[in-house]
Formats: sequence, structure tokens, C-alpha cells
Amino acid sequence: MLNRPVSFFVAGAVGAAALTAASAPSPLYPVYQRLWGFSPFTLTAIFAVYVLALLAALLTIGSLSDRVGRRPVASAALVLLALGMLLFATAGGTGGLMAARIIQGFAVGAATGTTTAMIMDSAPNPRLGSIVSSAVPALGIAIGAVLAGALVEFAPLPRELVFWILAVVYLVLAALVWLIPERARPESPSLGSVWRLLLPSAGLPQATRPAFFALLPSIGATWALAGLYLSLGSSVLGIVLDVHSHFVVGIVLGVFFAAGIAGTAVSPVLPPKSREWFGYGPLAVGVLVTIAAMLNSALPLYVVGSVIAGFGFGASFRFAINALGEVAPAPQRGQVFATMYIVSYLAFSVPALAAGLAVERFGLKPTAVTYGALEVALVLIAMFAGIVRARLRVGGSARKSTGRARP
Repeated sequence: MLNRPVSFFVAGAVGAAALTAASAPSPLYPVYQRLWGFSPFTLTAIFAVYVLALLAALLTIGSLSDRVGRRPVASAALVLLALGMLLFATAGGTGGLMAARIIQGFAVGAATGTTTAMIMDSAPNPRLGSIVSSAVPALGIAIGAVLAGALVEFAPLPRELVFWILAVVYLVLAALVWLIPERARPESPSLGSVWRLLLPSAGLPQATRPAFFALLPSIGATWALAGLYLSLGSSVLGIVLDVHSHFVVGIVLGVFFAAGIAGTAVSPVLPPKSREWFGYGPLAVGVLVTIAAMLNSALPLYVVGSVIAGFGFGASFRFAINALGEVAPAPQRGQVFATMYIVSYLAFSVPALAAGLAVERFGLKPTAVTYGALEVALVLIAMFAGIVRARLRVGGSARKSTGRARP
């Protein structure tokens, strides 16, 4: 068995690798469109089936690792991801892409809540666990976008090589997770109870619900923006901003998520009362800058806006992960984080699918600008919810102090 620091590193690598698959196809979408001639709506449908499969996994096996252990669920998800990569590498049309995305989505859904719980379980302390678990999605997505863009532009087998590489990585990690000790002491459920667990469900422990519902606008704002970048981002760069290099497309998409890692890392050093607003402010400002860039077809300004918005994305998501990690009972962390990811991926997919429909009727630039404006509105709602939550917390503390002061 691996010791705790190495287990923590492997768990983080698994979490990042699972999300690498999410962005690896993004720089290739314009290639697929030219090759097979499908519409912008078909593109967002390919994106949407991934999320629907992911949600199906979260609803059915999202909390399974709380009962049978993290290792078997994580290992099976990684093997399934390897299969999804093989389907991408051999896809010969839209149907092949759809099949690959469905397998990939189900595998990522099985992995996300489990690996987040695994990271928290093996972390040396809760603070480091929340930092890493909130950073690895952005890290994985950034690696996938940049790696795929570079290989498509410069390597042989431009449509296949990235997927062959990822398939090998997933199989290696599927073996390594068996060396991570189980920290949560899973039960030994009967076959019948396991089948009952696989019935579609989502839930939260009672103690976690107030914090979770208060964080819904924040989670929605961050992941809706990520959905825009991964669904229509490559089209915005190619059509609105006139970028024709697949490598540059991958870099610009990766910049947003790489800045998210920086936001995640910097947030913990701030005073606790400032951390939430440190995420919301850059998120709103960055989106406004990207709107201005699209209206003026200014690529450098778009990159600047992506960096600022990505920074806010990372800081906001880290705040949500930390807040939920503090109130989630250890034996039910898989369930809590699976439910969080259900909400995250609904925000990730539903607006992006609506945007795909809007593109065909109103055009890409008006749709992207409107999406950005709605994103800013959602951030403002999240800020308002944060103010209300802070006032309620202060009021509750004051009542408790008054109660203790009475003779």
C-alpha cells in the first residue's frame, strides 16, 4: 500500500486525469465539423450527450463508493474512460463521436464524486484536501485542451494520438488506485443492497443542506462559464476571433482553466471573509472583458478576460468545495460531492445546449455575448446570496452569544 502523501498525489492525479478527457476533444471539434459537415446544434448535442451520461452516472453510482469503497469504483471508471478514448480514436462519423462521448461521460460521472472523496480522505489536512480537490478539475481540463491542441497541430495522427495516449494513462492509473488505502472503512453490502444503491437517486445529509443550497448560485455561475468555453469556445475563437491554429485554440481554452488553478491556490492565503468575494469579483469582471473582446474581435483582450474570469472560476469553486467539505460527514462525502457535481454539470450543459440552438437562429457572436451577459447576472445573484448568508450567520452567532450571556 502507498503511504499517505503518495496516496494523496495519486488521488489528485486520478482526479485531474478524469477531467482531461472532458476537454481533449474540444480543439478537434472544428476538424470534425469540416470533416463530417455537422451543424453547430449537432456540436452542442455531442457535448450534451456527454453530460447526460455523466449525470446518469452521478445519479446511479455517485454514492456507491461510500458503501463498497473508493478503489473499485475509481478503477472501473478509469477502465471505462480508456474504452471511451479508444472509441474516439476510431470514430468514423457523428455516430462514433456520440458513442464515445456517452461512454466518456458515464466514466467521468462515476469518477468525479469518488475521486473528490478519495482526495479528501487521503489529504494530510482538510485545507490541503479542499485546495487540491477544487484545483484538479481545472488542471485536468487545461491539460486536455493544450495537449490535444498541440498534438493536432504538430504531431502525426492528429485526430487519434491524444486519445491513444490518454487510454494508456487511464489503464495505468486504474491499477495504481488499488494501492491507495481505504480511509472511510466501507461496508460489505449484500448484492441486493448494491442493486438498490444503483437506483437513480441524489441526496444530502441534513447537516450539509443549508450550506449546499446557499452555494447553488455560485456553483451554477462557475460551471455555466466552463460549459461555454468547452462547447462553443473553439467556435468563438475560430469564427469570431479569426484563430485558425488548433494549438492556439487549445492554449486559449487552457488559459482559462490554468488561471482557475491559480485562483484556487491563491484563495486560501486571503482572510476567510474575503475568499468568497475574491472569486465573484474577477469572475464578473473577466466575463465583461471577454464580451468586449468579442464585440471588437480582439483576441489579446479575450485572453486577458479569460485569465481574469478563470481566476475567479478557481477561487469560487474552491470556496464551494471547502464549505461543503467542512460540513460533509466523512462516510457520506461521496454522496455530497456526487450531488454537487450533478448541479455543476446541469449548469455546465443546459445553458450550452440552449446556446447551440440559439446559434442557428441568431448567430454565434450575439449568442456568445448574450450568454456572457447572463453569466454576469448569475454572478450577481451569487454575490447577493453570499451577502444574505453572511448576515444570517452573523445574526445566528449574535443570538447564540446573547443566549450564553443570560444568567
